[in-house]
Amino acid sequence: MREVVVARIDDLLVEAIKAAGPKPSDDAPQREKNPWALKISTTLALAIAQELRERGMEGARPGEPGGPGLSGAERRLAGGLGAKKVDVTWATEESGLMLACSIKTIMFRDGQSGGFQKNLTNRRADLLFESTTLHRRFPFAVVSGFFFFDKEAAADDTPRRNSTFDNVFPRFNLFTGRADPSDRDEQFERLYALLVDSNPFAPSVICYEVNNPLEPVELQTAFDELVMLTVERNFDMYESADDGKIRKSRSK
Repeated sequence: MREVVVARIDDLLVEAIKAAGPKPSDDAPQREKNPWALKISTTLALAIAQELRERGMEGARPGEPGGPGLSGAERRLAGGLGAKKVDVTWATEESGLMLACSIKTIMFRDGQSGGFQKNLTNRRADLLFESTTLHRRFPFAVVSGFFFFDKEAAADDTPRRNSTFDNVFPRFNLFTGRADPSDRDEQFERLYALLVDSNPFAPSVICYEVNNPLEPVELQTAFDELVMLTVERNFDMYESADDGKIRKSRSK
């Protein structure tokens, strides 16, 4: 049964990469690269939301286009620093925001440096603003981040600096592992860095938590942990099932 869960989330992300279409070359004009970057962010968000719904989080957004009662767009939430659009969310009327997944991508080399690092600092600022905003309004919410990089970001090192992907870990490692609602607002409960091979014939994704560059994380494990954390924060209303899903608590 667990193998089915693994296959589903891996397959969902692979299909999301395929759905974005062929990736433009690094030297393509911005009018070609920008729409593709938006497209893959959208398809990845749809895939992650689908995984959440499969795990029992009914109404997770964005929904499939045309889905009944679901918005195909990201959700706008009022946070502690103002309204904020969130890529993937599960919210309930009783508790408000339960789980949020922020999606960021760096998929193209910078034309001047030839590397992927140019926007790394800006993306970090964006991520930390999102986590702070959401946690100030919803301190019990589980806020996760998925930062996708082109696989070549692990090989753009030079004699003077490490690769972009190697540099992710020292710059982000303090911002994962928020264990308690009283912990720092800017921390994520889980923050992942992922390497994407966007080859349309054999796409793939490798996932790491940003505090451990040595051991990849199975995607199933990542979502199992998000379910577990969501249940822990809402133990009086929800429980986890043996198949990795979340469900309403049954009477004891």
